[in-house]
Amino acid sequence: MLRKASAVWNGNLKEGKGVISTESGVLKDTQYSFSTRFESGTGTNPEELIAAAHAGCFSMALSAQLAGAGFTAESIETSAVITFEKTEPGFTLTKSALTTVAKVPGVDQATFDKLAADAKAGCPISRVLNTEITLDIKLV
Repeated sequence: MLRKASAVWNGNLKEGKGVISTESGVLKDTQYSFSTRFESGTGTNPEELIAAAHAGCFSMALSAQLAGAGFTAESIETSAVITFEKTEPGFTLTKSALTTVAKVPGVDQATFDKLAADAKAGCPISRVLNTEITLDIKLV
């Protein structure tokens, strides 16, 4: 299975601009720039896209873990906050903080916590990130 995305950049780092597109068309010529990455400009940035990918991946992984244990989630809502900071080798993703609220009928807290930990470890985006990953999860 292959997934594709592309980026085009024009100009220097600070004044240049680029666009990001995905094969699915969900992103099509979506703007990104120095200001969207390091300031508060309009558009997206690679770190925001990684946060979205991690949140989506974890939610699906948790759903799969729950299904494997015989539970079906009514809802799983996850947000991811990526910490992007300057370190000795250069700018680095140093942390991904996942926060999830899930409504899962019939599951007890201990089972849910174990399944969530397994989902965090098994999520393909978690495995590709070379960073600290935290999980704050709430069963409602």
